[in-house]
Amino acid sequence: MKLRRFPYMLVAGVLMLGILLGFQIRDVASGNSNFENFRKIEEAYNFITRSYVEPVDSSELAEDAIEGMLAGLDPHTVYINSSEMRSVRESFDASFEGIGIYFELIEGPDDTDTLAVLMPIAGGPSDEAGLHAGDRIIQINDTTAIGFTNELVRRYLKGPSGTEVTVHVLRPGYDETLTFKITRDRIPLETVIAAYMADERTGYIRLQRFARTSHTELLEAMRNLQAQGMDRLVLDLRGNAGGLLEQAWRIADEFLSAGEMVVYTDSRHRGNNREYRATGGGLFETQPIIVLVDENSASASEIVAGALQDHDRALIVGRRSFGKGLVQQQFGLTDGSVLQMTVSRYFTPSGRLIQTHYENGDDDSAYFEAKREVREMMEDAGNQGLVDVSRFGDLVPDSLTYTTDSGRLVFGGGGILPDYLVRLDTVDTALRMVIGRRLDDGFARTRLTRLGDSFRQQWQGKEDEFLRSYSIDDETFASFLAFVGQQGIEVVDVRPAEESDDPVLVRSEAIASQSDIETRIKAFMARRLFGVEAFYPVVGSIDKTLVEAMKLWGPASDLAMARPGQ
Repeated sequence: MKLRRFPYMLVAGVLMLGILLGFQIRDVASGNSNFENFRKIEEAYNFITRSYVEPVDSSELAEDAIEGMLAGLDPHTVYINSSEMRSVRESFDASFEGIGIYFELIEGPDDTDTLAVLMPIAGGPSDEAGLHAGDRIIQINDTTAIGFTNELVRRYLKGPSGTEVTVHVLRPGYDETLTFKITRDRIPLETVIAAYMADERTGYIRLQRFARTSHTELLEAMRNLQAQGMDRLVLDLRGNAGGLLEQAWRIADEFLSAGEMVVYTDSRHRGNNREYRATGGGLFETQPIIVLVDENSASASEIVAGALQDHDRALIVGRRSFGKGLVQQQFGLTDGSVLQMTVSRYFTPSGRLIQTHYENGDDDSAYFEAKREVREMMEDAGNQGLVDVSRFGDLVPDSLTYTTDSGRLVFGGGGILPDYLVRLDTVDTALRMVIGRRLDDGFARTRLTRLGDSFRQQWQGKEDEFLRSYSIDDETFASFLAFVGQQGIEVVDVRPAEESDDPVLVRSEAIASQSDIETRIKAFMARRLFGVEAFYPVVGSIDKTLVEAMKLWGPASDLAMARPGQ
């Protein structure tokens, strides 16, 4: 039986008091049609179990029936059987050991699920090994991962610290399959994975997920940066797949004025309608803010970005976010299984539905056709570089057009569309190979080993100086090319005329990307010398979205100054 997919990170939480499903009639909703439809299910079940030509597993039949009832609903409403729920509870009760990813199963060809990385946890084993958000894991050790259930994912990837697992992945933009050997370890719990001064005025904070400590971590980071002179902030939510709504509300509250809406939910059941408003007295209510998002920013990330955009509190830069705006509640069944069911939808303060359209359902097709055309038009424009999205206002249908507090145009259709689009980087062939095969990190590790303890002692306690002054010279780059050859990749002067399965690195292409490669080598050296947080100040200098965003402090400051009371 094929189980419906569900994001693993979303199943944590307290099970709510729920419905009892049995095949006795109990608490059936009022109305003759509901009653008769329920009786029809009961009658069909009885006929099958009593009269089918072969014995039927009644438990499997019941689970198939539930799966069938959910098939026409949204993709986030799922059935989690009792054995899966036991594994989920054990995984949250046990120590945090494993490979350190959030994942989901995404339906692939022929209704076969593929295992997708929502995000690797910063500083965890998968992050160290080089997995990226969006990677599709197709093989684990010698076993195909195509068609895996959540239970099989945990069985093959979970394990005690020190044990190894090899995963094979498909990565968008890469033709070849990438292979990573991961050593399982304890998983770090920090959610603010970088906080530093990008220049003398600008603080940069990267928040990887919204967990119970996120608000506290953010406050600590902001106070530290303010002590260093921060009077404007880049809040980086790229790759942040979401987490706890309460933390999204608390974090948005630090930037908004008292009474301003953060997010609201709407449902056909009045009891599921909620409003979340700012309380005032936030730490950073008046200064300029830029928020970075991308296609892997989801749920709580979209709540924060949407609230700050609708209240003209921040400039949003990057690419359209994921579009996860459905609220799930867990209903426990009698055997320990669970219905994780959508009960309401998230809306931004201006009324935009965050959820991206899903195939099933009865949404207006013309609306979503218009959304598709606008999305494609804007993505094409994004290929030009930094694009002001407001210029498309006259081309967007009214059904997709909303206004912020000051009357600026923002656009719906699922996810948060940035104020400024930055196209997805087209990575040069040489740099793609370096990143995909983790050659930059491998060389950094080898080089630090060769340089020995004296080099580490030389830079001990001098992180700022290392980040500011250390550089990779030409001799070291030549050593890097030699290292590449030692990894079974031939370094050639001319690309072979015929395609071959043997990997090659063209010397001239590597030299053309030399500056970026050297920056990444330095970033991985910094990470190994000073910790994961030291990686980002270095690699930020070649992060196109961040570089482009830093050019936008004029309009970001104008937004802040135009707010009421400024």
